[in-house]
Amino acid sequence: MFFADPSRASTLLLTSLMVIGLGFFIRASTKDRVEVMQFGSQQSPEALQQAVIKYFRLRAYQPMAESADASISGETAKDLTATDPATSNPTTLVGMVSPSIFMAIFLSLLAAVGFACLSLIAATLFPSWGGRLIGLVAASPLAGVFYWRKSSRPEVVTLKVEPEASQGCLSKLTVKGHRDEIAELQSAFTRPELNAWAGLKKWEGAE
Repeated sequence: MFFADPSRASTLLLTSLMVIGLGFFIRASTKDRVEVMQFGSQQSPEALQQAVIKYFRLRAYQPMAESADASISGETAKDLTATDPATSNPTTLVGMVSPSIFMAIFLSLLAAVGFACLSLIAATLFPSWGGRLIGLVAASPLAGVFYWRKSSRPEVVTLKVEPEASQGCLSKLTVKGHRDEIAELQSAFTRPELNAWAGLKKWEGAE
């Protein structure tokens, strides 16, 4: 009977909760994570803006007016920039997010392990039909397919450069976009081979 062995029943319950949590994790892996970051620079606003736009062009981003992607409308860009007063009237750039092959494989493996654990526990409690659940392992690649389709989407980055004679800077850069892109931008600031970024620093008081 199902409750004849409480330890097995509780293990099945915990494993089922683990599989449910795994489903939410896979779904969350495709969600947008937009952040706003500010930097100070010793360059003039014009030079800084040109350098930043050049940086994003090297990462396959294009100004909104040059983007041929019909899925990014003017209203969409307006919604993305209206949430923060600091990014009013920004330069809007559009690029495509490239899904990670590693993440797709990783999520598929996680789904396979989760389904395998669930089917093995169920088979010990319900020998007559529990073993059939092992077939769920064959469906685990669908987790990678789900991630791949949802993650391949246009990405919008907005930036604004303005004069700022404080904190030892001549200009301030405000960037709004996916947190991974902002992290890459921060990393680029510290690379000595990119001389154009000399003098950039995180703005004091920015989160």
